[in-house]
Amino acid sequence: MKTEYEKCIAGEPFNGGDPELVEMTLKTKRLLVKLNTSDYADTEGRRKILREMLGSIGENVHVDIDFHCEYGKNIFIGDRVIINMNCTFVDNNRIEIGNNVLIASNVQIYTATHSTNANERIRNDAGKSDEFCITYALPVRIEDNVWIGGGAILLPGVTIGRNTTIGAGSVVTRSIPANCVAVGNPCKVIKHLDV
Repeated sequence: MKTEYEKCIAGEPFNGGDPELVEMTLKTKRLLVKLNTSDYADTEGRRKILREMLGSIGENVHVDIDFHCEYGKNIFIGDRVIINMNCTFVDNNRIEIGNNVLIASNVQIYTATHSTNANERIRNDAGKSDEFCITYALPVRIEDNVWIGGGAILLPGVTIGRNTTIGAGSVVTRSIPANCVAVGNPCKVIKHLDV
């Protein structure tokens, strides 16, 4: 039988109130407090916190504050990556970030989602439980050399292809191919690039 965490990663409905998941979240929230209140000049201290919190972190990575995430351990960051201030990564499933990636301020990446059908979204057996909704999560992948513009939102299950730019304020509802510029809500390709 799968644990609730294994269900998260498999994209199956999971119970966010499961003790293992609650403990993972609590640990991460405590690390986030340390990170977000750390001395901005203490690069090594901040990197130590990030190494403890994230699934992996490459070389020459800058994660600005304030930064927010759910579990932390499902975030995998390559080399030469900038994650600017006020970003939120809801990492109930994997968030993979390649090399040479720029993520501007206020970017939100979501892996968790719910059915749009209320009968499928609301638990009828919840009783007094805090978990009254059914949640599942899908991975998000950002390939090499991508630039995500400020305030963009990436929804569950999307992949951003290599060398692509996502315009500021875009809402990415489906995967975007490599070598293009895509903008808008919903985000659409407006230009293909010769790379």
